[in-house]
Amino acid sequence: MNTYIAFLRGINVSGKHKIQMAELKELLSKQKLEDVKTYIQSGNVVFESGLENSKELENLISKAILSHFNFNVPVIVMTISKLKEIVDQNPFKTDDENLQKQNYFVLLNEIPNVEAVDKLSKETFKTEDFLVTNDCMYLKCTAGYGKAKLNNNLVERKLKVKATTRNYRTMNKLLELSN
Repeated sequence: MNTYIAFLRGINVSGKHKIQMAELKELLSKQKLEDVKTYIQSGNVVFESGLENSKELENLISKAILSHFNFNVPVIVMTISKLKEIVDQNPFKTDDENLQKQNYFVLLNEIPNVEAVDKLSKETFKTEDFLVTNDCMYLKCTAGYGKAKLNNNLVERKLKVKATTRNYRTMNKLLELSN
């Protein structure tokens, strides 16, 4: 059995795509996923599976949600070791708790096109600093994510990938839950 994290994009935001975590947990448990745990209402799921292909797990979860809730939800699945690697490589890492609140992880469902990354990297944003790696964009928002110009929708449009964003605290809490 491998431990995975599933990140659901765009659920329970502004009253749209409502999914109760208890209902999601029950649904995923019926999909041969084991020891399913959710964390907060934004669609973070820790689970175990004998399947070893993250894309296969993404499809399994997406199809189950579509069938049960009747709407499409992009899903990004990664192993615990991949999540740990992403958190450890954060170029904005700090021990200062106030500065940690400025750190965000924009998780990408695939490695973006090099030209798109180069083009985005040349842009500047007044209160944001960022670095795009293979499948994560590290984002530092000095004015807070709510005021960020470089939000999830812009990242998807510029990099032509699906993305979902989580803060520093959530990423670290998911690492804790996976142990």
